[in-house]
Amino acid sequence: MPGDLVDILILSGLVGLATGLGGLIAVIRRPGRKTLGFLMGLAAGIMVMLSFIALMSEALRISGPFMGAAGFTVGSVLMFSLDLLLPHKYFAVDEKGMLDGKLLKVGVMIAIGISLHNFPEGVAVASGFSSSPKLGLVIAVAIGLHNIPEGIATSLPMYVVGSSRRSAVGLALASGLVEPLGALLAGLFQSTFHELVPFGLAFASGVIVFITTDELIPVAHEHGHERSTSLGLIAGCIATFILIGTIG
Repeated sequence: MPGDLVDILILSGLVGLATGLGGLIAVIRRPGRKTLGFLMGLAAGIMVMLSFIALMSEALRISGPFMGAAGFTVGSVLMFSLDLLLPHKYFAVDEKGMLDGKLLKVGVMIAIGISLHNFPEGVAVASGFSSSPKLGLVIAVAIGLHNIPEGIATSLPMYVVGSSRRSAVGLALASGLVEPLGALLAGLFQSTFHELVPFGLAFASGVIVFITTDELIPVAHEHGHERSTSLGLIAGCIATFILIGTIG
C-alpha cells in the first residue's frame, strides 16, 4: 500500500499542476469567453459522464445502492456547504479586461475558495485509484481538464490588477496543490478501511456532479456563447468514452 500512496500522490500532484497550467495560460495569452465556455463545457461533459458510468456504477457493483446513495449524498451536500461558505466565480474580468469590483476582492479569495473545492477532488482521485489504478487515471485526466479554467480564473484577476506574472501563476499553482493533500488523506483512510472504497467512489461522484451542475455549466452560460459550451459538453461526453475505452 505505501507504493499505492506514492502513485496517488504523484497522480494527484499532476492534477493539481493543471491549475498552474491554467494560470500560465491566463498570463501568456488570455483566452476569450467563447474559448473558456468550450473548455468548461468539455470539462463538464467528461466529469458528469465519468461520475455515473465509472464512479457510481463501480460503487453500486461493489456494495449496492445503500452505500452508493450515502456516499453520493455526503459528497454533494459537502460541496453545497462549501459553496455557501466560500462561493467563488470563474470570471472576474470581462471581455475587454475590465475588473468587476463586486466579484473581485482580489484573486486571493477566489484562490481560497478553489483550494477548498480542490480538496474533495483529491479524494475523488484517491478513491478511484484505490478501486482501480486505471479508474484513478481516468478521473485524474477529467479533473485535470476541469482545473485548467480554474487556474485561469485564479490568475487572471491578479494579473489584471498589476501582480507580476510569477505571483499570479504561483497563486493558481498553490490553490491546485491542495489536491494532493486531499488525495493523501483519503488514500491513508481507505488503506485502513478498505471496505469504505465504494463509499469514496460514490462520494467522488456526488462531488463531481455538484461541480458540474452548480459551477461549470451555469457560469459558462452566464456570459453567453451557450453553443460553444454545448459543443464542448458533447465533445466531453465523446472524450469520456474514448478515455474509458483507451485507459479503462
